[in-house]
Amino acid sequence: MPGALDGIRVLDFTQMMLGPYATQLLGDLGADVIKVERPETGEWERGLAMMGELVEGDSAAFLAMNRNKRSVAVDLKNPVARDALLELGRTCDVVVENFRPGVMHRLGLGYEHFREVNPRIIFCSGSGWGQQGRFAEENRPGQDLLIQAMSGLAANTGKAGDPPTFAGTSIVDATTSLTLAVGILSALVARERQGIGQWVQVDLFSTAISVQCQEISAMVNQGKEFERSAAGIASPWLSAPCGIYRTADGWLALAMASLPDLARVVGDAQLAELDPWRDRDDIKVRLDALLPSRTTAEWLEVLMPAGIWAAEVRTVKQAVDELRESGSPLVCEVEHPRAGRLELIGCPVTLTETPWSVRRPPPLVGEHTEEVLSEVLDADRLAAVLPRSTRATDAPDGDRSRTP
Repeated sequence: MPGALDGIRVLDFTQMMLGPYATQLLGDLGADVIKVERPETGEWERGLAMMGELVEGDSAAFLAMNRNKRSVAVDLKNPVARDALLELGRTCDVVVENFRPGVMHRLGLGYEHFREVNPRIIFCSGSGWGQQGRFAEENRPGQDLLIQAMSGLAANTGKAGDPPTFAGTSIVDATTSLTLAVGILSALVARERQGIGQWVQVDLFSTAISVQCQEISAMVNQGKEFERSAAGIASPWLSAPCGIYRTADGWLALAMASLPDLARVVGDAQLAELDPWRDRDDIKVRLDALLPSRTTAEWLEVLMPAGIWAAEVRTVKQAVDELRESGSPLVCEVEHPRAGRLELIGCPVTLTETPWSVRRPPPLVGEHTEEVLSEVLDADRLAAVLPRSTRATDAPDGDRSRTP
């Protein structure tokens, strides 16, 4: 069954999470994604050790975000390779990159260069700070922790008096990847209806500000700069009882709840008399003292029927184990040419008529260089880009790891 993006071709110059996660989603939905990497070493993230280890030579992070792609490894500073990539651009719908502003232009692979060979091209740039502005002009590095720090996200997380707190995952990279995918899909629709190509631009900082839209709206429109809770309410913008609470055997999350209902369930009548915003720290302290009297499961048995939003706090392993046991497609398997069977997290989008699929495992470096370039170059031009000594067909059986 064809995917929703079957027939769409993407030339992917991205690295790390901003970019590769977005282009994997496009690949999951049927697009032909051609990943451009450095010869031999490949994308930088291939060597990023997770918990100090690699998986048969590649980072688990790389493997998580690069299935359903073909890898082409060429030297971007080689003029012959540049011309070959522009030739590929004639056949592509989308070009995606997340170098620092100006790098692709200096390489002769910027929007204007691809637009010259393909006026309908959709060129998408992801960056840390945008293509213009003070931070972009200062050439600052764009990285998730730095953006959380500069956007206010870190300062709004944790208890008052504690250091600013970093989220448990690269949340800005991930959300900007989704923003990037939305931008590409929007431009594809515009091209279909209006016949135009264009330059799509997203950046980490703008996305980090955008995802705080409700908190910022409250701050600027209500004229208040809220502060973090001393007792540990989940967000500086929320009232009690929102937060995480210890129980007899673990932890429990409480979200929005009527204080009179909660007071009745936990057996503390005074809770009903307190103001959920003004007295939020007092409420949190009271609940911290009450909830360790029962197990998490016991509390859920009485809280849920009372209409109080609550959930067990689980580890990532517990969440994944349940998904696997239930047969959820969110945990999928691929057969990797070097690492063997891998478990990866699947696409979170469900389409009833054009479902996503796994067609390719994450590629080895340059695994598809000849396959892809031979689609647009004759044998002589291919030889000029890729010397015979490094061609995939000349690699010994079982040793594809050094194919450029």
